[in-house]
Amino acid sequence: MSVRRRVFARRGSGSVERAAFAEAVRSELALDLPDEDLAEDPQDCLDLYEPGSKPRCEELEYLQLLRDARDRISSHG
Repeated sequence: MSVRRRVFARRGSGSVERAAFAEAVRSELALDLPDEDLAEDPQDCLDLYEPGSKPRCEELEYLQLLRDARDRISSHG
């Protein structure tokens, strides 16, 4: 196998691994949140969230869950 082919093969498997990890994090998050509170990407949820739309204690927990999931996904790989 050529060097170029090995580099691209590794690059492809890494992106598959990152995608699988991101999906696993989203699945864990889905266990903690109702379906209507969860989009495909935790960052999308954070971007679209309207402050004050949940009770204060729920809002803090919701936002922290989303930030933690986003950070775990972005720091992996």
